[in-house]
Amino acid sequence: MALKTNKITRGKKATLKTSTEAEEKQLRDYEMVVIINPELDEDKFNTMINGINKLIADMGGVVADIKHWGKRKLAYPIKKFSEGNYVLTHFQLQPALSKEVEAKLQISEDVLRHLLVRLDS
Repeated sequence: MALKTNKITRGKKATLKTSTEAEEKQLRDYEMVVIINPELDEDKFNTMINGINKLIADMGGVVADIKHWGKRKLAYPIKKFSEGNYVLTHFQLQPALSKEVEAKLQISEDVLRHLLVRLDS
């Protein structure tokens, strides 16, 4: 009986592992708000937005919608700025890669703040 139990346990572990791998390959819906340095000129601002979208696309994601909310006053100063350019982006990405997107945004000096939220499907 011990051998039979081990086989069943092994089978369950293998099944759980493959279902986890399938979930990681599945794209999830995300919404991201990015506050960008308000002193960037229009060309640099567009380059920044295109760079973020290219980053998502290079990771196998799909950008669905981009909305530029414009310059808005911040509730409190961030990096000595009292306002920022807000951009809302809807996209799909593998769950394991969302942390990498956030890490790249944190490195950028022109990104004042960002918020990445997974949407329920």
